[in-house]
Amino acid sequence: MITVAVLIEPKYAENTQTTQYTSSGVTTIIDKFTATNISAATATISVNLVASAGSAANTNLIVKTKTLQPGETYTFPEIVGQALASGDFISTIAGTASAINIRSSGRQVS
Repeated sequence: MITVAVLIEPKYAENTQTTQYTSSGVTTIIDKFTATNISAATATISVNLVASAGSAANTNLIVKTKTLQPGETYTFPEIVGQALASGDFISTIAGTASAINIRSSGRQVS
């Protein structure tokens, strides 16, 4: 069965490494991952796709310190189409708190 789902509801990306979504009991395919800089200054975000037994580290860093200009939106082609097995997760860290809004959607396959 395939279920279309919001993986990450719209929210600020934290300025500490934070798990944003964990694939639980399904395989998840990421269809969209969006970040928008809502601040008046440039801001950065990094995204990790982490295996279930791991933790966010350079070995699973997919996007490193992507700089977004004020008002810029980025749709992360590096992440779209990636699959997460059950227990795998998306983790992010922003360079500045409350500067970048994120949202992700995809398909959960059981």
